[in-house]
Amino acid sequence: MKKLLFAAPLLLLVGLIAVFASTINRDPSLVRSVLIDKPAPEFTLAAVEGMDVPGFDTASLKGEPTVVNVFASWCIPCRDEHPLLEALKAKTGVRLFGINHSDAPENARAFLAELGNPYDAIGADRDRRVSIDWGVYGVPETFVVDGSGKISFKHVGPLTAEAIESELIPALEKARL
Repeated sequence: MKKLLFAAPLLLLVGLIAVFASTINRDPSLVRSVLIDKPAPEFTLAAVEGMDVPGFDTASLKGEPTVVNVFASWCIPCRDEHPLLEALKAKTGVRLFGINHSDAPENARAFLAELGNPYDAIGADRDRRVSIDWGVYGVPETFVVDGSGKISFKHVGPLTAEAIESELIPALEKARL
């Protein structure tokens, strides 16, 4: 009995080391989403007050592939990725919808007035409820939704030119099939 009590912590330690060793080469930026290949959550987001683009809902994601970008005016990485979103829109013509995460309308308007507005629709998610339903960990995050309304891709963190070329555009092409 004493041997068992002595061996239990040792076995537990060996098990933990095995778990950590098996994930040591895992990409730390990879955050899996349980929503991949599932329909986008049911939601309705009103437009950001004072903006000349509409809000959107689940139904408006159907029909053609859409890139959904979660952003906020107070998010420094969002500011960094914004020119890349404008370039993506210009290059591909993709529908680009924004979820304005936990932001005051006047701040969102100022952000887009300063940097430009690449979005076809922007929903105000002031209480973060929709972001939570989408599994958003933080801003920015970007999703590809196929024409049937299923989420087919998720990118956590700011987009880079490399990520757009190697991940996002191929995901969009796949969503168009």
